[in-house]
Amino acid sequence: MANDRTRALLELLYRVSREVATALDLRTVLQRVLYAAIDNVGGERGSIVVLDDSGRPLDATIVYGKRFHDHTTQQLRVTVERGLAGWVVRHRKAALVPDTSKDERWLRRPDDSVEKSGAKSAICVPLLAREKMVGVLTLVHSLPNAFGPEHLELMQAIADQAGIAVLNARLYTESQRQARVMTALAEGAVTINASLQFEDVLQRILNQTIQALQVETVALALVEHSSGDLVFRAATGQNAGNIIDRRVPIGEGIVGKVAREGRGMVIPVVRDEKRYTETDRFGGIKAQAVAVAPIQAQGKVIGVLEAINPASGSFDPDALLVMTGIGSLAGTTIQNAQLFEQLQVAHKRYRELFEDSIDPILITDWEGRILEANRMAVSLSGYDDKKFRSMSIDQIHEVNWGKIGLEFENLRTDETCNYESMLHRQDGKTVPVEVYVRRVQFEETDSLQWTLHDITERKELDTLRDDLTAMIYHDLRSPLANVVSSLDVLSGMLAGKDNQALESLLTIATNSTARIQRLVSSLLDINRLESGQPIVAQQSVSPAALVEDALKAVSTAAESRRQTLQSNLPADLPNVWVDEDMIRRVLINLLENATKFSPVDGKIGVGAKADGDWVSLWVQDNGPGISPEDQERVFDKFTRLKGKNKPAGLGVGLAFCRLAVEGHGGRIWVESQPEQGSRFCITLPVAKPGSQE
Repeated sequence: MANDRTRALLELLYRVSREVATALDLRTVLQRVLYAAIDNVGGERGSIVVLDDSGRPLDATIVYGKRFHDHTTQQLRVTVERGLAGWVVRHRKAALVPDTSKDERWLRRPDDSVEKSGAKSAICVPLLAREKMVGVLTLVHSLPNAFGPEHLELMQAIADQAGIAVLNARLYTESQRQARVMTALAEGAVTINASLQFEDVLQRILNQTIQALQVETVALALVEHSSGDLVFRAATGQNAGNIIDRRVPIGEGIVGKVAREGRGMVIPVVRDEKRYTETDRFGGIKAQAVAVAPIQAQGKVIGVLEAINPASGSFDPDALLVMTGIGSLAGTTIQNAQLFEQLQVAHKRYRELFEDSIDPILITDWEGRILEANRMAVSLSGYDDKKFRSMSIDQIHEVNWGKIGLEFENLRTDETCNYESMLHRQDGKTVPVEVYVRRVQFEETDSLQWTLHDITERKELDTLRDDLTAMIYHDLRSPLANVVSSLDVLSGMLAGKDNQALESLLTIATNSTARIQRLVSSLLDINRLESGQPIVAQQSVSPAALVEDALKAVSTAAESRRQTLQSNLPADLPNVWVDEDMIRRVLINLLENATKFSPVDGKIGVGAKADGDWVSLWVQDNGPGISPEDQERVFDKFTRLKGKNKPAGLGVGLAFCRLAVEGHGGRIWVESQPEQGSRFCITLPVAKPGSQE
């Protein structure tokens, strides 16, 4: 009898093993195990709950007679946490319940009441594989005491045989799911990254999402930089047109929450979800299930991706993983597309500026070959675009190789070089131009941009000014000499006579003619020094004597403005090797400027120091100061700084000072801050011992 029972058990186990071993699909394996248990042990219903490696419910099958029933994740969780199955999982051993109404481990449901099905009997056994808990198998009979120890033994035998099959099926299902996810993401990466056109990229993201998740509608919103709101930029599927341009503040509704927290969310049943508000609803779309994932780029949420109403009625367990993956892929691609779009706009704008510029612009390679020329270059030069492309830049104008380097090496630093030159026209004429050349990226190529600014009018004006200066000098010199002689005669006639009024008038006239003489001499020196003539009348002169003469010349003007003149020169200053009259006029010019720009009751100081082979002298005022951008410009000829209450003048005084000092080999510069006064400094060469006086 025992042998027959053992043989029957072995045959049963063989049949169960064969049934479950021929399938790898998890649902199929679970159904076959349940059928085997009900057919051989008995009972009206049964269930198998599959656990993951952490002991959490992963999947389940529930059968009533021969019919399988749907279940929810919440039902599985409650069963494992509080029911008989949970006790079996925690204790890792089987349980026999002859009467469910008398066992606290049984989780009572509404149909367990006496007026319905009443008390039952149940068997619950663990599914173990390789000492791991992979699930729990439960059978229920509608009558109490229907199951006994022999049923428990048979149930455990079936469970032992099925455990490894359930584990293998679970692992196979997980691998298949992972393969589907990886395939979806791989296909998504290829498809999404196939374009850089912004609108096309958005549409590709939508198409890939709707294909991977099999949903009715997909929408994409991006964070608007100006407001911080989410704005739906693209949508596809049923009634997608009602979604575009919808605006959702960050943090509001489901999409706002996902954008703020950076974590995806699946709403399996929208009608049961309190967080799903009017903010999330779209006109014409009745949402039943929704999944939302963040779109991220460089660790920052830049938008959200929303999928609505899966075709199967519920989202797969992988849905959020797939959406999150697509969102990560989409973030980088969207950002690249936005940058590409900005680059195209910038390129178009550069092209427009290039063509519409009022100055001729040429683009060359690093060999000097002309690649592009704008309309103004064609117009001014007379060459057509085709001819330009056969020429080099040095055929168009006289290149200053000293400025840019023989191999253009001075342009590698991305700084702009500029110089004056002559543009050669096709008809043989020349046009004076100021050239600005710098390194640029043109048509994605490292190139050089040459801007040739026509300075014909400026050159004509300079010539006019030079002619006017020469005319003033020549026309003023003879009558001025007569005035000076006449004043000398008057001074002699008044000598010894006590007439203070006439003496005062004579002093004013003498000082004024002296100023005119200095201006005329300065104009002559400017023309002579600009033409390259050297300074020949140099001699050894005491700096103190030069300063004393200059202070005396401006003392009357300073006294009229109640200004204090101070000289602080070291007693052991060496003599300087200079043209005495020229440097005296330099110091007078600097002092006159100081008196003009210093306020009434101001202070003006003169200082000096020896510095090796040079003597440094400076004039300090407490005027309004000179801005950094104007400090070099003040020494240009005919330059006058603009501003409130700035004294007028020809703008040649400081230009003369620079030419005179540099003609002696020295330097001149200004140290100043706005509203803090100015210090003009010059350096002059020390007279060497034995120099001819």
